[in-house]
Amino acid sequence: MAISVGTKAPDFSLKFKQDSGLVDVKLSNNFGKKNTVLLFFPLAFTSVCTKEMCDITSGLNAYTGLNAEVIACSVDSPFAQEAWAKKEKISITIVSDLNKKTAEAYGVLLPDLGGLGAVSARAAFVIDKNGVIQYSEQTPTPKELPNFDAIKQTLEKLK
Repeated sequence: MAISVGTKAPDFSLKFKQDSGLVDVKLSNNFGKKNTVLLFFPLAFTSVCTKEMCDITSGLNAYTGLNAEVIACSVDSPFAQEAWAKKEKISITIVSDLNKKTAEAYGVLLPDLGGLGAVSARAAFVIDKNGVIQYSEQTPTPKELPNFDAIKQTLEKLK
């Protein structure tokens, strides 16, 4: 079960692959500066995950306008994530939770998805500038998308 609103967000330092190489993305770098929308998704190169990340990319200005950085996270390798992002023109930061510890810390690690093993559930968190979770949602199934209207409403209140 996803960790609840009011909880201190577990910090992480995860790898993001960009043209210049692997970069560390640390959640706490946003503390005191901006809010964070943290999106967990099961696997790159799947239809629902592609739709979600492409929709977020096309509407990214809405989140930056609400003083929020969007970080997506899956258990894929950073190299697979980069190939997928290039293929689909996804421009948000996608970090690799290859060891599955971050999904576990947020309570959104599914033990098995269709016989593929443990992956992150589809989930969304809004983390305020103080590192406290202000919105927490794990969708009932990986095929359902988070409530992005509720996420934006939460960010509006934090402006």
